[in-house]
Amino acid sequence: MNSIKSITLYHLMINHEKVIGIKFAPDKLIQGLIKGLPDPKWSDQYQMTYISNTKDHLKLLLDTFRGIVWINFNRFYPNKPINTKNDTVDVDWFRRRKLPPGYRPCPKEYLLKLELRRYSNSTVKIYVSFFEMFINYYKEKELYAIDESDIRAFLQEKIRKNVSNSYLNQAINAIKFYYEIVLGMPNRFYAIERPRKEFKLPTVISKEEVLALIENTNNLKHRCIVQLLYSGGLRRSELINLKLTDVDSKRMLIRVEGSKGNKDRYTLLSNTALADLRAYYREWKPRMYLFEGRKAGKYSAESVLRIVKEAATKARIKQKVSPHVLRHSFATHLLESGVDLRQIQVLLGHGSSKTTEIYTHVATSTFKTIKNPLD
Repeated sequence: MNSIKSITLYHLMINHEKVIGIKFAPDKLIQGLIKGLPDPKWSDQYQMTYISNTKDHLKLLLDTFRGIVWINFNRFYPNKPINTKNDTVDVDWFRRRKLPPGYRPCPKEYLLKLELRRYSNSTVKIYVSFFEMFINYYKEKELYAIDESDIRAFLQEKIRKNVSNSYLNQAINAIKFYYEIVLGMPNRFYAIERPRKEFKLPTVISKEEVLALIENTNNLKHRCIVQLLYSGGLRRSELINLKLTDVDSKRMLIRVEGSKGNKDRYTLLSNTALADLRAYYREWKPRMYLFEGRKAGKYSAESVLRIVKEAATKARIKQKVSPHVLRHSFATHLLESGVDLRQIQVLLGHGSSKTTEIYTHVATSTFKTIKNPLD
């Protein structure tokens, strides 16, 4: 039985020019078709044939091979959707900052593309920070001349400094964004190796500690913030984006719009939290967002974190507590009380049940039925 003939397309940069790489197993038919393409050349560096990357050349290539040879586009076309629900990116910090002499700033088109794709403000800052770190590592080298070996050398230098796997992945994402999104070469550095994901158990506090945390908030507004973070399993960004209309007291649900992955969902509204929310509304009179800062603007993420940390300190909780710890605790406590894992997945807005399954590793109900061999 004959194997299926195929070619794989790549985005490459050769001699300062964008080209289409064509990789295939030795085959006389494919070689004959490639000879009919405009000025095909061979790259010893990438071990593949290439032609100049233009719309006309790509069209001709597709017309030549379509229906005769299977064309693998996995490394040529992007598959990540554009985020459409994040707020407008605030880049004033980028323009205001004072840079040291000789510092190589992030290209303006990089920042523009982040704005157009509506990445969150926190993601923009992370990407800019890591990409500037990278381009200043190769300060004397033109960006178009950087290749896979340079990126690997940069990552190896960071590994020697014992940085985390998460740190390395963020650096790779920031670098790939420039070459693959800004320069329009999707999957340009597809072959760059990523570190294995670290498996870390979520930090969870007890129900008693959650109640102590709530009791040690400074005022009614702060109390409501902590209550909703825990009782709805909300991410910090989801909490500060809640509008007054998202609280459905008749159905006892909270509507979460445009959360991680551009997904909408409903989560639980606590009767206890609702009573405090009504008192909070009468006292603070928010206009649009459920929790507002100065000038009726959206409450800041930093303020939410500070509220949780200060309350945890007052409650004398030994573990480090953050808004996400409250979300982890919400999921774990539900699992311990017998709620189905699939229902918890829906409440948290997880795209995969595998993400939710991590709570089985920390729920006490997982271990209660197991008899200790010492006993």
